[in-house]
Amino acid sequence: MASRFLNNLKSEFRHYNLQSFFKDLLAGLTVAAVALPLALAFDVSSGADAAAGLITAIIAGIFISALSGASFQISGPTGAMAAILISIISRYRMEGVFLVTLLAGFFLLLAGLLKIGKIIRFIPRPVITGFTSGIALVIALGQIDSFFGVKSEGENILQRLLSYARLGFPIQWQVLLIAAFVILVMILWPKKLNSIIPSSLAGLILATLVSIILKLDIPTIGAIPKTLFPEVRLRLDWNLIKILPNFVSPALSIAALGMVESLLCGSSALRMKPGSTFDADQELIAQGLGNMIIPFFGGIPATAAIARTSVAIKSGNQTRLTGVFHAVILLASMFLLGPIIAQVPYAALAGVLMVTAWRMNEWPAIKNMFGKRQISAILKYLVTLAATVVFDLTIAIVIGVAFAALIFIANSAKLDVSSSRVKNELLYTSGGDVEAHHSNATVIYIGGPIFFGNAERLSEQVYKELTDSEIVIFSMRGVPTIDITGTEVLLDLVKTCQKRGLIVIFSELSQAARLRLDSAGLADLIGKDCYFPSVDRALLTITEDSRFREQER
Repeated sequence: MASRFLNNLKSEFRHYNLQSFFKDLLAGLTVAAVALPLALAFDVSSGADAAAGLITAIIAGIFISALSGASFQISGPTGAMAAILISIISRYRMEGVFLVTLLAGFFLLLAGLLKIGKIIRFIPRPVITGFTSGIALVIALGQIDSFFGVKSEGENILQRLLSYARLGFPIQWQVLLIAAFVILVMILWPKKLNSIIPSSLAGLILATLVSIILKLDIPTIGAIPKTLFPEVRLRLDWNLIKILPNFVSPALSIAALGMVESLLCGSSALRMKPGSTFDADQELIAQGLGNMIIPFFGGIPATAAIARTSVAIKSGNQTRLTGVFHAVILLASMFLLGPIIAQVPYAALAGVLMVTAWRMNEWPAIKNMFGKRQISAILKYLVTLAATVVFDLTIAIVIGVAFAALIFIANSAKLDVSSSRVKNELLYTSGGDVEAHHSNATVIYIGGPIFFGNAERLSEQVYKELTDSEIVIFSMRGVPTIDITGTEVLLDLVKTCQKRGLIVIFSELSQAARLRLDSAGLADLIGKDCYFPSVDRALLTITEDSRFREQER
């Protein structure tokens, strides 16, 4: 795993030059400008002090970015994580948060070493697209207050939206104009200049200048903390170590959310940056180590953040140095750039995030789904999108994957069962024609997997086809797999047929299906001489073999 990481690192920096350096630096500056208020806001919303969120963004930016499984991942505090931390802080205070973060980091590290990151492969593309669109919508809706200069109340998006009916929606036009101005700058910014100064950074600079020159009375970032080592941070001692087991449950929740957010962020961002690579297991290792370090600086749990990651990509990110630069810039801002960054309007950041939210949607995939009316994909997309907005991200992914699994089961349960009656015919062999004079036989053709979703229906359909037959041949060429329930149903079918005096034969069984049926006792029921490679061979054997002719009589 270490050698693979080093090889990816060499490939990432193989053609690195001064131009790449400046692109990473500018992208890091843009991400830092967006990450600063988010770090402060998410931290305050979780109930922690303002310094913890900024410290988290700095430490995560340096350590997690450096060890990340991708060149574009930007980690830090997130809104979803803040929501979980509210109950933990209220119950255990910051000391509990530090222990939970440490344990969650250990679980993430363990998941990476055990290569559990491959779980992302089992999440369908429409679910990922819906998750990305849901996050984009959450980001956009979360910026309504800063965009329009209004106030809302509530712990989630729906509560905040509903609170406008009670609190009113008095728009502050100066705030709205600054936000709209940033959007306009980002849309109209020339592509030639975008390679030098990203449109998002240009929008922030110009909006800040306009606000200062016109002396607008609108909310700005304001003063920021100036310490990297706060008094409240993790200091392990024996008393804390003894109570670590008490925090396993919340730590598992944090680790699960961190894993889902980070892996889906990487998967979604990978589609925004074609040609890049994403090592899910290495990402989990990076997230684990980062979160084990963060609490010793007084930070809270960090995960890869799709908002900051998408800003990085749209701003010209080249390598993982974007994340490191964004962390260094945040660190410098604590000590050197406080007075300048303090004057950046929240409305300007809201404008940047609105455009980012729009651009992070996977529009080609969405257009393809709806344009070609792919009903199954559309349903997965919409269900995941809605769940992301209504619930937290972990639940949204579970709902999306579960819904996709239900659709898959429903589609797989469509079993094709048909029959063909075989009457007295002439069969031709190498030795000449032989009159195949035997009692009527029925060939049952089965197409599709036989499993718990359709096994009972298979029984009903087969029984309908077995009237006036003395021999039944199950043609299994179209059956790729059989589960335990399907095996039991087939054995019951065989027993029922034998009670009726029918000869039961199986043809064209796959090796895996035959092994499963034999292990369940099918060969003992019908005999190993009742397996045939084809229906024709089965019919010919019935005609020529005296044992079968005697059984027919």
